[in-house]
Amino acid sequence: MALVTALPGSKEGSAKPLIPRESLRAFVLITGLFFLWGIPNNLNDVLIRQFMTSFAITRLQAGLVQSAFYAGYFLFATPAALIMRRYGYKRGLLTGLVLYSIGTFLFLPAADSRKYWLFLFALFVIASGLGFLETGANPLVAQMGDPESAVRRLNFSQAFNPLGSIAGVLIGTVFIFSGTELKASQIAGMKLAGTYDAYLRQETLRAAPPYLILGAVVLLWAFLILRAPFPPVANEGTADATEPKSRYRELLRYPHFLLAVAAQFCYVGAQVGTWSYFIQYVQDYTHLGEKMAGYLLTGTLVGFGVGRFASSHWMKVMRANVLMGLFAAVNILLLAVGILYPGWLGMWCVFFTSFFMSLMFPTIFALGLRDLGPQTKPAASLLVMAIIGGAIFTPLIALVYELTSSMAWAMIVPLGCYLVVALYAFWGYALPPQPLRPVARDPALAPRSGAARLQG
Repeated sequence: MALVTALPGSKEGSAKPLIPRESLRAFVLITGLFFLWGIPNNLNDVLIRQFMTSFAITRLQAGLVQSAFYAGYFLFATPAALIMRRYGYKRGLLTGLVLYSIGTFLFLPAADSRKYWLFLFALFVIASGLGFLETGANPLVAQMGDPESAVRRLNFSQAFNPLGSIAGVLIGTVFIFSGTELKASQIAGMKLAGTYDAYLRQETLRAAPPYLILGAVVLLWAFLILRAPFPPVANEGTADATEPKSRYRELLRYPHFLLAVAAQFCYVGAQVGTWSYFIQYVQDYTHLGEKMAGYLLTGTLVGFGVGRFASSHWMKVMRANVLMGLFAAVNILLLAVGILYPGWLGMWCVFFTSFFMSLMFPTIFALGLRDLGPQTKPAASLLVMAIIGGAIFTPLIALVYELTSSMAWAMIVPLGCYLVVALYAFWGYALPPQPLRPVARDPALAPRSGAARLQG
């Protein structure tokens, strides 16, 4: 069955239940994954600030946290799609959960050795597992019911992702941030006393315990999924050796999908980049401490979660693409104020962008997969690979900061990203598929008539 046989952006008109009864248990467990992968995604926002302290590195160097993390998504999304096509969604999701847990447990040797590269590798492993989870969970949720309600169903499940994000930032703010922010004179004094290295070691060790507990929870969730029955899904476990290449080539016929990949790339870059440096923006322009800035980051993620639930409701009366386009336009205006008027006004404008970015990922995902039929799984993997935008735009924001010495002007990067999302929402999503091009054949290889064969 095709994932979406009607335009996902259409108003809800089906009388069928959003979630069929026979799929409810699996749906709950899969929706829980959206929560679980939200935690490490936004713990990164705390780690960036923490590693600047514990390793005494610049904002650009700390931005490698997101680069390592989203590189894992990029490199493992396609293998995840291939594995799930061959062995099914369930085995693919279990593989992702195991990789996720291994990455969290690597935080212990990383913290003990105080090796920055080992932390980056641990984050890469975590994200490789999340690549499996997102590649499988998004299309699986969309297929658990009536195709006409795919956007609403995916937005509902995605609404639990910001709850995980909120949990991640709170965990990081409370258990990783020590609240101790040394001045240059204090650092100099500790160096003279020979206690500065011990302080840095203690700051580094604070990162390990939350990840170890998270790894145990992830393994428990993997056990629950292992024991749960999954609903049958069309075209699952039926791939042959020649199928993947032809499926990926076939996707070139769908401009609405190709533009969805571009929009997703830009959206994730805007989201990750804004959240990664929100604490820095707050501290630079309001002069609040890191813990209070962390709580404000938690607050903006609460707004993100509220936006997810609210937009899922508003889609009953408004087309999904129109709602997303309006939200992108609002974020362009908010970031413009944040750039031109840094301070408390600018901070609150950047703060509220989270509410309006909330519906973008699942909506782009579902609109991009419209009418793709058997190309759904490879298409989903490419949309997950577009998450690499978080690895590209986060250091780009830091580079703009290094060039301008202004965290406010660095926000021009996510502003440009929302322009691309708005373009997709109002125009790109509706582009029709291109017709199949006839394959040129060598006349010498064309079948000959019987007379010709005799003459040859």
